[in-house]
Amino acid sequence: MILKILMLVVYFGIMVAIGFYCRKNATDVNGFVLGGRSVGPWLTAFAYGTSYFSAVVFIGYAGQFGWKYGIASTWIGLGNALIGSLLAWVVLGRRTRIMTQHLNSATMPEFFGQRFDSTPLKIGASIIVFIFLIPYTASLYNGLSRLFGMAFDIDYTTCIILMAVLTGIYVIAGGYMATAINDFIQGIIMLFGIIMVIAAVLNSKGGFMAALDGLARVEDSVSGTPGVFASFFGPDPLNLVGVIILTSLGTWGLPQMVQKFYAIKSENVIHKGAVISTLFAVVVSGGCYFLGGFGRLYSDQIDIASQGYDSVIPTMLSNLSPMLIGLVVILVLSASMSTLSSLVMASSSTLTIDLIKDNIVKDMDDKKQVRIIRALIVVFIAISAILAIVQYRNNITFIAQLMGVSWGALAGAFLAPFLYGLYSKKVTKASVWASFVFGSGIMILNMLFRSSFPTLLQSPINCGAFAMLAGLVIVPVVSLFTPKLSKEKVDEAFSCYDKRIEVPVSMALGDGE
Repeated sequence: MILKILMLVVYFGIMVAIGFYCRKNATDVNGFVLGGRSVGPWLTAFAYGTSYFSAVVFIGYAGQFGWKYGIASTWIGLGNALIGSLLAWVVLGRRTRIMTQHLNSATMPEFFGQRFDSTPLKIGASIIVFIFLIPYTASLYNGLSRLFGMAFDIDYTTCIILMAVLTGIYVIAGGYMATAINDFIQGIIMLFGIIMVIAAVLNSKGGFMAALDGLARVEDSVSGTPGVFASFFGPDPLNLVGVIILTSLGTWGLPQMVQKFYAIKSENVIHKGAVISTLFAVVVSGGCYFLGGFGRLYSDQIDIASQGYDSVIPTMLSNLSPMLIGLVVILVLSASMSTLSSLVMASSSTLTIDLIKDNIVKDMDDKKQVRIIRALIVVFIAISAILAIVQYRNNITFIAQLMGVSWGALAGAFLAPFLYGLYSKKVTKASVWASFVFGSGIMILNMLFRSSFPTLLQSPINCGAFAMLAGLVIVPVVSLFTPKLSKEKVDEAFSCYDKRIEVPVSMALGDGE
């Protein structure tokens, strides 16, 4: 116990010290929200990866989908790496950095407002962010309850308050740069932690081949097919694809993820960042789902009906050494604190810049904006902590279920108009509104009237994936029949891509060759 507590004290001390060290970089909005658009490849890539994967993935999703799909759940991690990381960097990275700087936008709603010359669009997007990021933020604490119950004899409420306060201190003090540096450290912990945990768990079951053999002997109670949990595609490939789409393609439309591209320093960062973040996702996300895939080997210790899927991973870890359990606690704390800091930064900056500034409070200078952002960070962290405590004390599963709804609503509303807005001059305001209304609307309806949906779409996961894919069709179709934007405005927005620069011959052959 002394060893585990000592590890936590050292970890928290480093996080807070970095926050105060980075105060000099957080004096204006550009520095506080975007790190002065000067963040290098390693920090940007790790900030992207650690914001991507939280305790929700490690404890909740890895346990749930590992139990449902067996070793085939590893495909979710690989999809996160290839679609959610590599393709996101390649498709969105450069264009996002160029156009957002050209339009002087620091948030996703501000991008919509500037790109489509519409203040109502900016306000609408900021309201969607505010509504759906709060429950997402509250859900980050969910995966910690069983883990802390296993590792420490302390009240879970104390854990929530401690995590919220310490995250708030370093984010408020150092802004985006403190978050990025802490994300890097937290990412290193996550990388080494997941590798050591997988090795220890498999070793406890006689090694990889013995564990795989044991998994192959588990029958699916529904299909009765022997060995299905050790098979290539698992017992339910169709729903597995839905999970891959939501958790992989979804990052393209999440404000806290896309905002990482705003802070990119140079072209070199994009190439290195794409590779680093992809490898990070392969190890962390692939490792989490791979580990969860062996959950059925512990079925004699787990009663899913009464304990739920959140009990799978903690049960798998319960017999590890105190040193490894301490590492796992810090691993999950790292994953949660990094995502929490990213979410509250996105929420507070969006509400300040896109809703309060000019609409509620006129003539806000940089210093006043930073003060309001810092105040809202306190508010958002407090709200998320209170929601988490209420859910824990009263066992309200409704709040926990909002995680999937939040992800689907945000990505369903924003992915298509943001992607097309970077690449196409033909996108109209009406098509953006259509995507906003459809994406957020269908997820709210799914939450309220789930039983009325077709069987496949009753799952919030599948419904969220459908909302994103539907948006990719809705935006171009609606754009065909609705009034176009002013040609001058559109050409001015896209003029940033026409700027000519010189590159080394290794990047492009000269005209004479």
